[in-house]
Amino acid sequence: MTARRPRAAAAALAVLLLFAGAAAGSELSDDLQARRARVMERLGPDAMLLVWSAPVQRYSADVNYEYRQDSNLYYLTGLTEDGTMLVLMPGNAAAREILFVRDRDPVEEHWHGRRLSAAEAAAATGIDTVLASSRFEPFVAAMLAGQPYGPVTTAAGARYFAAVAAGRARLAIVNDNGRGSADGPRPAVEFAGRLQQRFRAVQVVDATPIFEDLRTIKTPYERRLLTRSLEISSEAQRAGMRAARPGAYEYEVKAAIEAVHRARGAVSWSYPSIVASGPHATVLHYPGGDRRMQAGDLLLVDAACNYGYMSGDITRTYPVGGRFSPSQRELYELVLRAQQAGIEAAARQGATLASIHAATVAVIKAGLLALGLITNVDGDQYKIWYTHAGTHYIGIDVHDPGDRTRPLVPGMAFTIEPGLYIRQSALDALPATPENAAFIERVRPAVQKYLDLGVRIEDSFLLDEAGLRDLSAGVPKTIDEIEAFLARRPASSDDEGR
Repeated sequence: MTARRPRAAAAALAVLLLFAGAAAGSELSDDLQARRARVMERLGPDAMLLVWSAPVQRYSADVNYEYRQDSNLYYLTGLTEDGTMLVLMPGNAAAREILFVRDRDPVEEHWHGRRLSAAEAAAATGIDTVLASSRFEPFVAAMLAGQPYGPVTTAAGARYFAAVAAGRARLAIVNDNGRGSADGPRPAVEFAGRLQQRFRAVQVVDATPIFEDLRTIKTPYERRLLTRSLEISSEAQRAGMRAARPGAYEYEVKAAIEAVHRARGAVSWSYPSIVASGPHATVLHYPGGDRRMQAGDLLLVDAACNYGYMSGDITRTYPVGGRFSPSQRELYELVLRAQQAGIEAAARQGATLASIHAATVAVIKAGLLALGLITNVDGDQYKIWYTHAGTHYIGIDVHDPGDRTRPLVPGMAFTIEPGLYIRQSALDALPATPENAAFIERVRPAVQKYLDLGVRIEDSFLLDEAGLRDLSAGVPKTIDEIEAFLARRPASSDDEGR
């Protein structure tokens, strides 16, 4: 009997995990269906929306970058496979949601892993109509020509076909992908352009505002995933603080952080982890990690994880040696006061991301004047040292889309992240004018005092029905908390060798 108990316990645990997984899958499927319904309500019956999966990106030779799904396709399907397309036709009597997935290929799966079957994709997404991706372009062309195709019969698509015949049909795509101006047009834009040349009566419209509006408000399911994402990220930040010490390398801190991400089931990082010591802390998106840290350095760590395609954002700045110097303390306290002002602003009725940022700016201006780093608070001198917005939305993307002037309501998630970066290059880049020369002369002593110090403090917040929640509060933040935590760091076995 006793020998069988572990097997019985294991079997019971397997059953519980199976039911838990099925319940989570069902909850996601239900949430996805509700999201698609909200999008279709915004589209209207005369529109057809096309959403593509992200393309595979080549790293080198025959090696690809790790795949990351298009955020809007994930928002509507929860699928992470490439070669996937979604069509929504709100006006249809049947087949309003049509999913296209790649055919399974045993040879391709031998090299790259098993793909979902049509039945599995339907079960995962809650979309009943799943077709092979090879049928996508013929299907879209048939719809724009007002002709039945596959599951969309004359009766099922009567509303859209009537709109095509009347010249009021719309083809909706996501046009704005946030890429740089040097990038070429998205394949979706090119595809829509070709279709419009062929079907001139159909109007191509941008669905970006629909997604920006809806994704700004997180569902209860998304809120739980985001909360878990920040729990893991907070644990990882603490692991990074324990790994930081004089003589260690930046990459050791990064490795400690990202090990926690994967160990706790995160998909990956939310963004490439930034571990920047000494003067590197003045580089906002410092890409390196090979510098050996010194006892007098500040270390700026901006790192968080992607858990279930929900991404938070946390930054902490702390002294590698364990204690802040007087100048480090002065700059840090100013940034911390600015963040607190932003938190208080966020809790006010009618707050917006823009008003939160303005609250941080007011504190930063006064503080920089007191420290001698600017000469007046009326203009934009503060932007020399405070070079980014103090807030942004978070969610499926770490910089989730949304209107910064929109009043906050329950379900919105965002960061508050003031920062100051004191670098000689900021002064060197100023235009050579008498006014700038006088300014540089006046602030020169203060710049020398705080030179090469970079401080950013960032937390992720969720506004829910009970109020504002700091999802990253588990990471030490005040000077006393940080110094006490660092004092408890375990001794490294190779400290003597350093």
